[in-house]
Amino acid sequence: MNSKTQTSIVLVVDDAIDSIHMLNDVLEEAHFTVLVALEGAQALTITKNIRPDIILLDAIMPNMDGFETCRQLKLNPQLADVPIIFMTGLSDTEHVVMGLNAGGVDYVTKPINPDELIARMRVHLANARITQSARAALDTAGQYLFTIDLQGQLVWATPQVYQLLDGAGATADSIALTHTISQQLREWISHKPETGRQLPLQQVAQELSVEMLNLIDGKEYLLRLTNPHKPAEDTQSLKQQFSVTGREADVLLWIANGKTNREIGQILEMSPRTVNKHLEQIFKKLGVENRTSAAAVAIKCLSRA
Repeated sequence: MNSKTQTSIVLVVDDAIDSIHMLNDVLEEAHFTVLVALEGAQALTITKNIRPDIILLDAIMPNMDGFETCRQLKLNPQLADVPIIFMTGLSDTEHVVMGLNAGGVDYVTKPINPDELIARMRVHLANARITQSARAALDTAGQYLFTIDLQGQLVWATPQVYQLLDGAGATADSIALTHTISQQLREWISHKPETGRQLPLQQVAQELSVEMLNLIDGKEYLLRLTNPHKPAEDTQSLKQQFSVTGREADVLLWIANGKTNREIGQILEMSPRTVNKHLEQIFKKLGVENRTSAAAVAIKCLSRA
């Protein structure tokens, strides 16, 4: 057994004491660290301070049932990748579907089969770690990516997205999108926009657009948040950063946008030969050898701007 499995934290949410005792013994024997909540509200309190690796959730509980508890847990972006497995004595399709729609990844029926439970938990823990690693890589790379559910609610976002949204007043509490933004996104995705389509956000403090990238597993939309720049502002940023002339900055901007020498000449009303002469000076000033490297340096500068 590897060390990652040994140190995994599982939160058990169940109002039945006998069930908790049984699960505690089974899980500790499998080398899990066990946390216990006797009701949904207690689970919400615990997860504000501690992030479990996986959650076992009883479907039927007094006050707040497991389905509502799951929905509330998933509002916390820190729990976006934490798998939730429902435990229920109900095996009919309706309750299984309710659990999956609420955000659960799986379910087991009572009485619990210990070997089956541990096997399912290990599969979901492995999947969750893969997802977490991928998202951590995106966070580190500084990508402006985020996902929303089918209701337009924020599921996950890179830190850069939170910064842009907060600055534009588009988040209600640095976690959830404002009702207005969620409404715009919900209306937009109802029309099933194709990859590459963009939605300019309304009623925000700065100009922001959302680009459609993909629908994941039929449950979440992967989107890119962009902060459109005006060409004049971009040119000025490049000019200041690299000490190039205004015309060289114009050429560099269009290189960053993937244009050929011929296309740049048509846009800037100069010959391709003149464009090439500007490129020679740009390469020297940026300390690069080709247009691909120049474009990469320019894009990095513009993303910071």
